Amino acid sequence: MPREHRILVTGASGFVGSWLLHELNKRRLELGTELTVLTAGQSDVSDWKTEIADREQVATLIRDCRPTTIIHLAAIAAPGDARKMPQRAWDVNFQGTMNLAYAVMEYAPEARFVFVGSSEAYGASFVDAAKVPIKETAALKPMNVYGATKAAADILIGQLAYDGLKAIRFRPFNHTGPGQTVDYVVPAFAKQLAEIVSGVGVPRISVGNLSAYRDFLDVRDVVRAYADAALNDVTSEVLGGVFNLSSGRPVQIRSILDMLIELSGSDVDVEVDPKRLRGSEIAVAAGDNKAAFEALGWKPEIDLRRTLGDVFEDWKIRIAR
Repeated sequence: MPREHRILVTGASGFVGSWLLHELNKRRLELGTELTVLTAGQSDVSDWKTEIADREQVATLIRDCRPTTIIHLAAIAAPGDARKMPQRAWDVNFQGTMNLAYAVMEYAPEARFVFVGSSEAYGASFVDAAKVPIKETAALKPMNVYGATKAAADILIGQLAYDGLKAIRFRPFNHTGPGQTVDYVVPAFAKQLAEIVSGVGVPRISVGNLSAYRDFLDVRDVVRAYADAALNDVTSEVLGGVFNLSSGRPVQIRSILDMLIELSGSDVDVEVDPKRLRGSEIAVAAGDNKAAFEALGWKPEIDLRRTLGDVFEDWKIRIAR
């Protein structure tokens, strides 16, 4: 007899959350009434209006919701926002995760807990890795506030797995797609190019550091991993495990800009804006994805050029409006 799924998604109104709901709705068509998707957060459209940093509210949420799986996305997710609001970042990213995990252990002990961490937790380990894609066994050495909050929450969930939390931890690398805000590099480029193409902006694009190499994924590939972890049968070894979500192929930011310029068909001047430069910049960040493939059968499927094209088209539509 198929098991009934009651999936609770925190942070569902964000960029990744929106795509995850889209993916889960596709799965619902296959599973029918066996899949119920519930959302919790500060958004007005959430099924449960919940402040993740409030322990009592989170306990009430889990007690009343009775989820079979939690996919925990709620976070101060932009590193720039975490840097400006460090206390809030720690309250949401670490304390919120702790509140949720302990509530699950008390009120829904059989529920699966899918924790979404970040490759930013590795930080200085990318320097130690000497440009080789990093494995999950690498030390967590965060170099910014966001990475530190995610590393601390990651370690917490790993420890609670020994206490019985049925956890699956993910460390996704850079992911992008239509709908992402201009706090991130791909939409920041795409928006400026869409403005140029639409005649709204001058043919000049403002950029930060173009020499860094990053491991990019399409958000639709990433949420597929979260949905698989929530819905598929997994071995006992997977519970308590931690998995990179990555391509293993770092791409220079300059190449991404060149590809977007080519897709736009524009002739533009490129200008470095000192305000877009970060202090300590890692030269190369890439992840080894073998563990996710072996344990979950997951690997990225969407080509980077298609992703960039979709982001650019999305911005053209937005600018036209």
